Amino acid sequence: MVCFIGYKVILREVIKVNQSKHLVTTIQLNSNSMEIKIMSMALFICAIFGLQAQEKSITGRVTDEFNEPIMGVNVLVKGGTNGTMTGFDGDYLISKVSETDSLQFSFVGMKTVTLAVNGKNVLNVILKEDAAELKEVVLTAFGVKQKKASVVSSIETIKPAELKIPSSNLSTALAGRVSGLISYQRSGEPGSDDANFFVRGVTSFSYASGPLILIDGVESTTRELNAMQPDDIDTFSIMKDAAATAVYGARGGNGVINVTTKTGMEGKLKINVRHEQSLSMSTQEIDLADPISYMKLHNEATLARDPFANRFYSLEKIEQTQNGANPYVYPATDWYDFLFKDKVINSRTNINLSGGSSKVTYYLAGTFNEDNGNLKENDQNNFNNNINVKSFVLRSNVGLKLTKTTDVTIRFNGHFRDYNGPLISGDDTYNMVLRADPVAFSPFFRPDHSLSPRNHLLFGNDPDEDYLNPYAEMVKGFKESTYTQMKTQVVVNQDFDFITEGLKAKFLLSTDRTSSFDAQRQYNPYYYYVTPGTYNSTEDSFFLTAKNPEQGTEFLDYLPSEKVVNASNYYEMVLNYNKNISNTHDVTGMLVATGRNYEEPGDDLTSSLPHKNLGYAGRFTYGYKDKYFAEFNFGLNGSERFAKKNRWGFFPSTGLGYVISNEDFWKKTALDKVFTSMKFKATYGLSGTDAIGNEYDRFFYLSNINLIDDSRGYSWGEFGSVYSPGVSTIRYPNDKITWETSKKLNLGLEANIFEKFNFIADYYTENRENILMTRASVPVSMGLLQTPTANVGKAKGYGFDLSLDYNESWTNGLWLSLRGNFTYAVSEFEYYEDVDRSETPWLNRTGYPTTQTWGYVAERLFIDQADVDNSPIQTFGSYGPGDIKYRDINLDGKISFDDQVAIGNPTRPEIVYGFGFSGGYKGFDISSFFQGLANESFFIQSSTIQPFVRNDGGKNALLKVIADDHWSESNPDPKAFWPRLTDRSLENNQKTSTWWMRDGAFLRWKSLEVGYSIPSKLSEKFGLRSARIYLSGNNLMTFSKFKLWDPEMAGNGFKYPIQKVYNAGILIGL
Repeated sequence: MVCFIGYKVILREVIKVNQSKHLVTTIQLNSNSMEIKIMSMALFICAIFGLQAQEKSITGRVTDEFNEPIMGVNVLVKGGTNGTMTGFDGDYLISKVSETDSLQFSFVGMKTVTLAVNGKNVLNVILKEDAAELKEVVLTAFGVKQKKASVVSSIETIKPAELKIPSSNLSTALAGRVSGLISYQRSGEPGSDDANFFVRGVTSFSYASGPLILIDGVESTTRELNAMQPDDIDTFSIMKDAAATAVYGARGGNGVINVTTKTGMEGKLKINVRHEQSLSMSTQEIDLADPISYMKLHNEATLARDPFANRFYSLEKIEQTQNGANPYVYPATDWYDFLFKDKVINSRTNINLSGGSSKVTYYLAGTFNEDNGNLKENDQNNFNNNINVKSFVLRSNVGLKLTKTTDVTIRFNGHFRDYNGPLISGDDTYNMVLRADPVAFSPFFRPDHSLSPRNHLLFGNDPDEDYLNPYAEMVKGFKESTYTQMKTQVVVNQDFDFITEGLKAKFLLSTDRTSSFDAQRQYNPYYYYVTPGTYNSTEDSFFLTAKNPEQGTEFLDYLPSEKVVNASNYYEMVLNYNKNISNTHDVTGMLVATGRNYEEPGDDLTSSLPHKNLGYAGRFTYGYKDKYFAEFNFGLNGSERFAKKNRWGFFPSTGLGYVISNEDFWKKTALDKVFTSMKFKATYGLSGTDAIGNEYDRFFYLSNINLIDDSRGYSWGEFGSVYSPGVSTIRYPNDKITWETSKKLNLGLEANIFEKFNFIADYYTENRENILMTRASVPVSMGLLQTPTANVGKAKGYGFDLSLDYNESWTNGLWLSLRGNFTYAVSEFEYYEDVDRSETPWLNRTGYPTTQTWGYVAERLFIDQADVDNSPIQTFGSYGPGDIKYRDINLDGKISFDDQVAIGNPTRPEIVYGFGFSGGYKGFDISSFFQGLANESFFIQSSTIQPFVRNDGGKNALLKVIADDHWSESNPDPKAFWPRLTDRSLENNQKTSTWWMRDGAFLRWKSLEVGYSIPSKLSEKFGLRSARIYLSGNNLMTFSKFKLWDPEMAGNGFKYPIQKVYNAGILIGL
């Protein structure tokens, strides 16, 4: 900008203008004061307007390679002090930027990016991880942040974005996502679809085998973890070795899952809303045979075992049913279709607000999830018997800056869940279908003119037998349950730099209140049947007869259930010291004291007493020139379960790390260009647990006596008219019972290759001792009512974890990320006390996996009677041609208990893996993930699927695979899927054996998501900061040798199936 001033002046010195303040700082003119003042004002105005004409504001968004926004990125005008920070959704606004400036974007653990303005008003940036990773921070135990390069323990992190799948249960997203974690899901029922997960397998056979779960530093339940929304998660990590978990002492013996939630940042209010609608359906349904095949093969089963028996179903019934005669008289019910919907709609909504000032920051979030089951309702009922789970989660994290050295964080978390569903579980409802006769009766009848008006449903049943009617059981009532949890936490952080640099303290206090209650309401169904001899085929009419007119009810009765209230208080005091000396030595230290008090209702005096735990811990680390690292940790825990001499357990660990890529000689070789960073690490330590034996068996050093045991009493007096209860011992005291301990070794390698590939490998061993077992060596002749227990068991585990990822982005807006992980975890008995097995050593469990199955080796099906007569005797009841033939292992001429051997792989997978990719171009993005497991066997529960057999009021249905492939005289295939049919329970064919063993390995297309982020210019027109729409799917396809049901459900497929989900969502920022 050029200014022309119409005054004549003589300049004696150059005018100096401070551009940052827009002031004229030096001016010397002639003695004409009026001209000086006017000239000064004119120059001042020209300077202001000239500079403002060159300045502008720049906006944009900063994301990572996964297109996830990064909060807290420093945005700075290069070479100056003008800067800002990205908000919760990665957006930023920086003003007073000139056309010739460049903006610098920096974040811990990411490569710094510098971009020239060059006339642009919007600069969007993708930050990539720093290959060296020397500045990346890892959250270790008790919230201590540590440079990743200096971490020698095995801690695996997962990005919260990878946990965003269309599910209300977070644990179902873990499978295959992170190395070292064994995870699988057995049921898909809403509210009961938790995944089982373990860190590096399970070497203990006590009741507690899962990891310690910490949410914001406080011990939490699996239910709390499942209810978490990925949008609220800041960090998610898994601590696997002794060095990482030692400071948690007994609590961390099975590994630790550590989750922290997001906090607010200084800045204006920002609101983010995510809403999803999903369509849910079964991944795979069980195929049942048609009703006609059911009747024909039922007759075949009856005659196969007794050729002189009468056919169960007459030819007339089969013919009329096949011809589609009146379905009430000749029913042919597809119970699956009658009870279950094909698909259901679910929804999830998350709203969060964040912002704050220099004194107060806040993060507030609310989540509402509604999940529906696929059970059909009856319109005549005035209630809903279908599964409906409404879950509300409220979260508040408020930070207060009290002084320059003191800040306080107040956290509140509320979880409220309302459940409505049938009187029995969804799993049991599915199981009923497999126990229902499809041709015995109609599910219900329509009232006809021969009956007076009724105020109840007319359920069908058999005139002679009391059969199970799955429909009546499902709609005769409903169950309500309410779960409420409120947790409050206060954290005070105090900086003691005024005492000595690097000294800090933290005090944490948390209180938790949980309550739940159930209520059931039901009526007793009225059952009817077609009155024999009343069916008129010409008029297609019939009469009904009430089966139980005295027992049925027309109103809902109330059945009170248990009400539970739990309370927990936890405190934690941490003293931290962190000092860097001359940029050469890094020294840290930590001391911790913790205490927990937990109360729950109990049935007796012992169980009603409060549970109390105390613990102390410490950590010392040393680093030299970012090359050599060492650390020492310890945990000291007290337990109420042991006698005084064993009450305290001490669990130390140590570790070493070596970053060889920081050596001068390394940088001078060609290896430096290939391996841009490389670190070796090793840890060894001792961990322990007091969660042994039975969780209700609290005080091992005390005896437990029942003074009113009716089973041990006696009668006396005239004719035994007086009875006195006796005394029995429930548990004998044992003051020698102590901690179960584990010696853990971990050897690791971390490397970055070509600045694009990140590779992590860990090999581990674990030797667990003092496992509590029932003494098998105590003879029965001692007359003890209860067999004593002792710390005699031993087990070992070993394996390795691998992870590899690749990240790349290009200047044209294209980016790609590949990732994969592999876990191999073996757990074996090292000593398992058993009875004397010297004559049958193959029955000794020592040396076998802890979940190994023992059973019989099935050779084939018997071909004919001659084959039966010429084979060893099988001591499992009657059998004949077409039944399973077992191998005589000990060659004693008979098949008995001693012929069992270890068969198959363990029932818990030893191999878990996952791989996937994410990519995008400008506003478009796509991601996909596959998950699998291997080295697992399961066993079909033959007694459950055996057709035509009466079972708990029902008669088992017929699977299509049995109808298509079973042994018969016309098909004497010794390798048929199913043995000779029978209408009675046959013990010989129900033994655990290789005949029913199946390979549990599978590969699942776990997820796929395609999204589009609307450009900022367009979204701003609608008053939005940002907007993204996406489509996703979960459990899309499964590859497995096993075809009968979803292989992840293992041996029992007669449960609520795992769900396939198609999902649509939108994420907007306000």
